[in-house]
Amino acid sequence: MSTSPNRFFDDMSRLFSDAAGAARSLGREAETAIKTQVERLLATMEVVTREEFEVVRDMAVAARNANDALERRINELEEKIAELQKKA
Repeated sequence: MSTSPNRFFDDMSRLFSDAAGAARSLGREAETAIKTQVERLLATMEVVTREEFEVVRDMAVAARNANDALERRINELEEKIAELQKKA
């Protein structure tokens, strides 16, 4: 009779372990299915990648810097023209 309670607990332990393993397996399958659906959705939306975004951002920063430099140069040239006109 002493083996019966131990066997019951062993069976219950095995049952819970199997249930936990099945739950983990279902979780991985659900995660894979959701990831696949999200990737498919993003592909149809033509969303840019992080790398593409960073390249365009860097281009915009460079263009802004060049524009600022040109604006400063134009201002300097206009000041020189104004000085020359005053002298003339």
